[in-house]
Amino acid sequence: MTKQQKTRTALVRLAWAVPATVVALLVVVLLARWLRDLPAVSAFVADYPGTVEPPESAPVGLPAWLGWQHFLNAFFLVLIIRTGWLQRTTVRPRGHWTRNNRGLLRTTNPPKKISLNLWLHLALDALWVLNGLVFMVLILATGHWARIVPTSWDVLPHALSVLLQYASLDWPMENGWVAYNALQVLAYFVTVFVAAPLAIVTGLRLSPAWPRNEAVNRAYPLSTARLLHLAVMAYYVAFIVVHVTLVLATGALRNLNHMYAARDEVSWVGFWVFAASVVVMVVGWVLARPVFVQPVAALTGKVTR
Repeated sequence: MTKQQKTRTALVRLAWAVPATVVALLVVVLLARWLRDLPAVSAFVADYPGTVEPPESAPVGLPAWLGWQHFLNAFFLVLIIRTGWLQRTTVRPRGHWTRNNRGLLRTTNPPKKISLNLWLHLALDALWVLNGLVFMVLILATGHWARIVPTSWDVLPHALSVLLQYASLDWPMENGWVAYNALQVLAYFVTVFVAAPLAIVTGLRLSPAWPRNEAVNRAYPLSTARLLHLAVMAYYVAFIVVHVTLVLATGALRNLNHMYAARDEVSWVGFWVFAASVVVMVVGWVLARPVFVQPVAALTGKVTR
C-alpha cells in the first residue's frame, strides 16, 4: 500500500470514527441522565456526592513546585508517546545510533545499533523517571501524597457517583484546592503508583541494555513486556484526553490557576502559563526530528544515516 493510499484509508476511518464517537457519547449522556432520574440512583448520588474527606494531615492548596512538575511531566509524556509510536510504526528510520561502550554507558551487552527514534525515546524516559523521582520525594516530604492516595473504601461508591455525574453532564460539586473528588483520587493514584512503575518495568525489559539471562527472560517474556507497555501507553493517552477535557469543561480558569499558578481564584494567570507550556510542547514536538536529534545523539555515540 502506497503512502497516498494509507493516507486515504486513514481519512476514511476518521470520517466514520468522528460521527460514531459523537453518537456513542450522546447515548452515554442520555443513559446517565435516565439513570439519575431513578429514585434509587438519585438517593445513591445524594448519599455519596463524590468527595471523601481527606486525612487531617493532608495539606490544603497546591504549591508552586507542583505546577512546574505538572508541566515537565506533561512535556515528557507527550514526546515519549510520540517517539514510542514512531518506534513502533516506522519501517525505515532516517537515522541510527550506536552507543559508546564506556563510562556510564558501559554494560555487559555489546553496543547495539538502534534507531534515533528509540534513542530519543530512551533519553526522554530517563528524564521523565528523574522528574518522577523528584515528584515522589516532594509529595512524601510535604504530605501531598495524602491528596492522591485513597484512605477509605468509601472512595469506590463516591467515585461511581462522580462518574455518573460526569456522564450526565451535571458536574459534581467539588473544590480541588481543598480535596480532589473520589474519581480524581483513584485516577491520580493509578497514574502515579501503578501506571508509571509499570511503564518503567516494561520499558526496561524492552531496552537493548536488558541483560541476556535466559532464566529471567523466560520468566518475563519480551512479548508480555511489549503488550503491557502498549497498554500503558493507551492508558496515558486516554488519561490525557479525559483529563484535559474535564479541566477545560469544569471551570477552565480556576482549574488552570490551581495547576499552573498555585492560586485559588478565577483569573487569566494560569491560562497564560498553560498557553506558554503548550507553545513549549509544540516547539519540543518540532525539535524531536532526526535533523535536530542527530547532533545531540552524536555526543553519546555514533550516529549513522
